[in-house]
Amino acid sequence: MHNVAHLADRTANEQSMFDRVRDFLTRNALGPDPVNYEFGYRIASNPDGELARAVEELTDGGVRLTRNDIEALGGVVSTASTPTSAGQREAIGQMLVAQTQMQVEGFQDLVAAMRNEARDFGRDLAAKANAIRDISASSVSVTDIVRLTSAMIERVHTTEEQLEAATREADELRQKLEEARDNAQRDPLTGLANRRAFEEGYAERQARQASIAVAVCDIDHFKRVNDGFGHAVGDRVLKAIGKALAEHCDGHLVARYGGEEFVVLFADIALDKARALLETAREEVARKRYRLRETDAPLGEVTFSAGLTAVGEGESVGDAFERADGLLYAAKADGRNCLKIG
Repeated sequence: MHNVAHLADRTANEQSMFDRVRDFLTRNALGPDPVNYEFGYRIASNPDGELARAVEELTDGGVRLTRNDIEALGGVVSTASTPTSAGQREAIGQMLVAQTQMQVEGFQDLVAAMRNEARDFGRDLAAKANAIRDISASSVSVTDIVRLTSAMIERVHTTEEQLEAATREADELRQKLEEARDNAQRDPLTGLANRRAFEEGYAERQARQASIAVAVCDIDHFKRVNDGFGHAVGDRVLKAIGKALAEHCDGHLVARYGGEEFVVLFADIALDKARALLETAREEVARKRYRLRETDAPLGEVTFSAGLTAVGEGESVGDAFERADGLLYAAKADGRNCLKIG
């Protein structure tokens, strides 16, 4: 019984720590590379410590930490190259899968301990049944029968509680598996699908022989936004563009492919209809006048360019993307804030 409780407590503690680190990374839009993860672990493991208080002061008002902030606060930067943004987005899903695997192993240990408890219970039950069966030939009294029955009832109740706890654990594991699958295919900043989800969606639609079109969209002069106003403002712009594409291309797969680049996977729709949806999104973005939240100062014009192409039967995702990307660059060369189709 002690082993069962210990295993359950260990699993709960591990999950609680992982959840706190994950929430810290997500809240600050930080990729889960070793530096960020180790820094998040230091915060989560000592939430009342000096480092946690420094982070709280620095992020007061909803400000997010940057890599420079982490370095200044004591995060050690590896000399190895940092993962690409696509790699970072996939890493959070991989971390969740790894954590879920740990939970599965803990659950297996829990079930094994319960199995041993049940085996011992079965032996005791058989012994008590034999004692009752032989009551006429033994010195077993009514008091003994009551005592034996009470012990059996107590063991049944204990087993029921263990099974209930195991059922809750199974439900939590199922939710974590669903969360891991979702996060492995989702961009943590915009909430859109990521590159992996786009490629898997392409394969799925191709397998069912749907007509497919692919659009590649890229924010114009995005570097100017980051350099002039900072990455926090750049993040807001990315989310705004992603939201506009998702709303106007509703029913189709919109993904953040990497950096300031988005892709839209259209299926079972005429190419001119897909173009109209993209044009509506582009026009809405260009029409808006974005302002800085803190000062209400104008951010300037924000636009995106796009390339749209129909996919041939059996064509690989790489070839389709490359052709759409070429059309995107043609749109950039033609003055930006426009859509090329081919």
